[in-house]
Amino acid sequence: MSRSKKTTSMVMDAPETPSTDVECTTVWSFPKRGDWATHSPGYRGNWAPQIPRNLMLRYTKEGDTVLDPMVGGGTTMIECKLLNRRGIGFDINPAAVRLTQSALRFSSAASPEIIIKRGDARDLRGVDDSSVDLVVMHPPYADIVQYSDGKIPGDLSNHHKIEEFSTEMAQVAHSAYRVLRPGKYCGVLIGDTRRKGMYVSISSEVLKRFQDAGFVLKEDVIKVQHNCRMTGYWKWQSIKFNFLLIQHEHLYIFKKPR
Repeated sequence: MSRSKKTTSMVMDAPETPSTDVECTTVWSFPKRGDWATHSPGYRGNWAPQIPRNLMLRYTKEGDTVLDPMVGGGTTMIECKLLNRRGIGFDINPAAVRLTQSALRFSSAASPEIIIKRGDARDLRGVDDSSVDLVVMHPPYADIVQYSDGKIPGDLSNHHKIEEFSTEMAQVAHSAYRVLRPGKYCGVLIGDTRRKGMYVSISSEVLKRFQDAGFVLKEDVIKVQHNCRMTGYWKWQSIKFNFLLIQHEHLYIFKKPR
């Protein structure tokens, strides 16, 4: 009996194997974050690897170029290496650049070209017009998570005012539109917040900025959030002060018209 329990525990703790299946509905839920290769939840606010993996499997083929202009902990670039996509990763924070470069030091059957360097998502200097097959990004949700505490000029997480953040995201949208090939796709994961007890829809502001840049909305995926920090504490706060906990994000999938 004890041997059976031990075997079950060992199987459950084993690293997850990445799936080649793709999501087929507009609700995506990943209770268990992928832990294959060098993926780690240690970088606060990074997205589950299942998200860029799904976007690449559905909208690109091997050898295509994928750009992540806010590379963070390197999740997207790890998936580029595993799926044999050429990767370009920028981040305005040099610590994120170093972290991504370190995360890519693993053995893989494929060895595509992957370029990681410090850069600004608002201008994407050095990337040619209409040269990218897929753009994916997980921007900060205004200043909910502050990545540089105001020490890095241009860091989008320095903006508390939603209007200021949205204005900066408009520049990001125009840059993404410029570098993307016509007929190709751009995936943006963005969430909302509360201010003074009222719901603030950051996502709808970002949606508008990307549409103003020329993108058309292909899909609006509701991504369920799991394992949120302080959930127990905030549950009782939500009852006490009568508000609902935000437990979803929007994954907007845009298309650049031909």
